[in-house]
Amino acid sequence: MTPAELFLRSDAALRDVIDRLDPADFSAPVPKEWSQLESPTLLDIIGRHAYDEAWIPDVIAGRSAADGDPFAEGDLLSGDDPIAAYDALNDNATAAVNRGDVADTFRFTYGDYPAAEGFAHLATYRAFQAWSIAKHFGVPFHLSPELVDGFNEHVVPHADEWRQWGVFPPAIDPPADADDETRLLCTLGFWMP
Repeated sequence: MTPAELFLRSDAALRDVIDRLDPADFSAPVPKEWSQLESPTLLDIIGRHAYDEAWIPDVIAGRSAADGDPFAEGDLLSGDDPIAAYDALNDNATAAVNRGDVADTFRFTYGDYPAAEGFAHLATYRAFQAWSIAKHFGVPFHLSPELVDGFNEHVVPHADEWRQWGVFPPAIDPPADADDETRLLCTLGFWMP
């Protein structure tokens, strides 16, 4: 699996979870560590993902917020259906990646990275937010075997380095009967029984 494919599968996994959320939960609190907001809600988290989706075409083209942030002031989830608004941004991001016109360097607010590593960063955020949101709100969800393999290939080799940056919590010893998904989640510090 290429890093771009890992991103696309992770992005699709997050969309799958978001599409199955109950709008009645939008005002529900979520763990503070999911956001820089003081008291984040589920809708705040979906809004953050909408913002990230809006940026994908620009990020993969090599642009950054330093070039101007057209999404900073707007409400990307405005209208009667925030999930549909998110889905439209997800469609645009998917189309941009599928076109394949990708810059050599992705310029994130936290630094510049080669495209392959940049796709791994983007995939990591999405896949493990999908898992965390699903777990928190009781949405049935598993990382696909293909995603598990992709993360083992493109992310696990960097886990200790990225953990030092605060990307991952401490690793967890997996249960004796752990499957591949559980072992991955333990390696990256996300597993919860």
